[in-house]
Formats: sequence, C-alpha cells, structure tokens
Amino acid sequence: MIKAVMLDWAGTMVDFGCFAPLNVFVEVFARKGVQVTVEEARQPMGMLKRDHIAAMCQMERIAGLWQGLYGNKPSEDDIDALYADFEPLLFSTLKDYATPVPGAVELAGRLRSQGIAIGSTTGYTRAMMDVVCKGAKEQGYEPDSLVTPDEAAAGRPYPWMIYRNAEMLGVYPMHQIVKAGDTVSDMLEGVNAGCWTVGVILGSSELGMTEEEVAACEETELTARKEAVAARLQAAGAHYVIDRIGDLDQVIALLNDRLEKGERP
Repeated sequence: MIKAVMLDWAGTMVDFGCFAPLNVFVEVFARKGVQVTVEEARQPMGMLKRDHIAAMCQMERIAGLWQGLYGNKPSEDDIDALYADFEPLLFSTLKDYATPVPGAVELAGRLRSQGIAIGSTTGYTRAMMDVVCKGAKEQGYEPDSLVTPDEAAAGRPYPWMIYRNAEMLGVYPMHQIVKAGDTVSDMLEGVNAGCWTVGVILGSSELGMTEEEVAACEETELTARKEAVAARLQAAGAHYVIDRIGDLDQVIALLNDRLEKGERP
C-alpha cells in the first residue's frame, strides 16, 4: 500500500498557476538590461531559485543578449548578483501567494484519514518557506514534513529532498511513496527517487494560467493546452497525469492495486 506522498508547494498545493516567482525572475533580468520572456522564466520552474537563474543564464537567447551587453556570457558572479536582487523582491510579495489551490486542503484531510503521511519538497529556501508555510497553515494546509533545497545536498532534479522526507517520516521502500508536482523538475525528482510520479495540470506552472483564465478559456483551446502540458510531464517520466491535485487519491487507489500485483515504478 502507498504509505506517503511527497507534494510540491507552489503550483501544486498553493499559488494557483505558480505566479509568486515569475515576475521577479523577469524583473531581475530587466534590471540588468536583459528582457526575458515569461516562457523563458517558467522553463526551469521547480528548481532551487539560484539554480533557476543559472539555468536561465545558460539559455542561448539570454546568454547571447547578456554577451551583447557585457562582452561575456553570465558568470557565477553575475548569477550571484541576479540572485541578490531576486531574493528581497520575492520576499516582499511571497506572503500573498500562500493560498491553497482548490481541493488541496480537502485532499490532505482524505490522505490523513487513510493513514498516508504527507511530505513536501520545493524550489524555495527554508527562509522563503517559513513565509509560505505560515500563510498556508492559516488557511488550513500543513504537511507532516518539509525539506528545502538548502537543507539537502542539492535540489531538483536530484532525489535528496524526497529521501530526507522519507527518513523524517520513517517511510520506505520508495515504491510505496508517490511524488506529485506541476513541473518537469518535479517529475525528474520523483523518478530519480524511485517513486510513483504524478503530474498535475490545472494550477501548474506548466499551464501558467490563473483560475479566472482557466474558467474563461474556450474549451478546445484549454484542452489543447492541457494536452501539451500532459505530454511534457509524461516525457519527463510521469506515471500518471491528473487534472487537479484533488484527484490524487484516485490515483493512489489505482497504485495500491498495482502494488498488490507486484508492480513497481
């Protein structure tokens, strides 16, 4: 039977659409004279934020713009400078992006009623998560454990945060754990940890839409966008892709059947 889930935060359990860091990434590059797109800013989402900035700096178009301005591609010092601008800007707005997504609080309650432990991983540092956790708890969501990238050897796509959660919760083997998240890096984290891995579409950074935009989107267009997200998550190793995080316990029921038959991730 499934013993635990490892849930992502922004874009999965809180912050529908994962908007908290998005504009900050765009702003810190703009301050250096480099205009990045929302799509570029979203692409590495789910990673430790300094690693996210480093990944953006390695993108061919961004690196080319930087070299045109400064005569060289972004260095480690440049990445540090971008991150130094990023952190205070993010902290100034983070408290406003801790609202649980629809169905998240109810899902946590159902999981606990089944005796399933709730661990969590993130691309935020512990200091950032102190803000998010406080806001989420006030609105009804609190996991049993949390590990941040600065508390492990490395963040996603490495599996170390999941392993530390498992240790804290006393849960093993890894095939009795489900990892759920909304980004490619979440899927890689889960697969690398040897967990069943589930991607979430609505509310995800990959979809990148607000609740209002989802509600207003023409059905054919929304279906096409959701299919594109599902394809990216599956390509990164997702065993299942669900519309909403509230559907996760339905997948757990299927996984329990598969485990009983001796199947493994």
